[in-house]
Amino acid sequence: MAMRRPSSLTRLVWLRRLRAIAATVLLAALVMAAWFARPEPVTSVPLVQVIDGDSLTVRHGDADLTIRLIGIDAVEYRQSCTRAGMQWPCGREARQALERLVGRGALHCALSAKDRYGRTLAACRTGVSPDGIDLSAEMVRQGWAIASGTDYLAEEAGAETARRGIWQGRFAKPADWRAAHERPATAAASPDASPDA
Repeated sequence: MAMRRPSSLTRLVWLRRLRAIAATVLLAALVMAAWFARPEPVTSVPLVQVIDGDSLTVRHGDADLTIRLIGIDAVEYRQSCTRAGMQWPCGREARQALERLVGRGALHCALSAKDRYGRTLAACRTGVSPDGIDLSAEMVRQGWAIASGTDYLAEEAGAETARRGIWQGRFAKPADWRAAHERPATAAASPDASPDA
């Protein structure tokens, strides 16, 4: 028994159906890509206090919110570094550097998840993007923090080459310093008694 070939009309109907399905799949993929690529919502928050080189407290609604800057790890407030054979309070200087950067105006932060200490992870700027200073990038650029991911490696290399901040001498990586100076999890949240991280 010989098979009949589909007519031109049948082929045309199937071709149109396939095109419609392909267009629907493409449209769905574009909608999903736009959804996942949308920028994080930015919240304008007034500064309450700088805790250390990568943590600060802001006013969010009716409550204070502790923020940890994303992508960096600054030397800890109680940490010392060595330059010219002498100990110096690099952790205190890191906090002072962040205080100078944030000034007194509102910060513009994309708030994210919480870390293990209950702090909100955030990318913060001194002005609405693309204006204003990216606090994480600038702390690494000035040499008061190291990159904790891949986002600020160029800034870290520049600070190391120019011997800015902690790169002026020798220092323990903040994570190594924290491991050697582990504190109880119940420590009060103040610059001298904050959970170092």
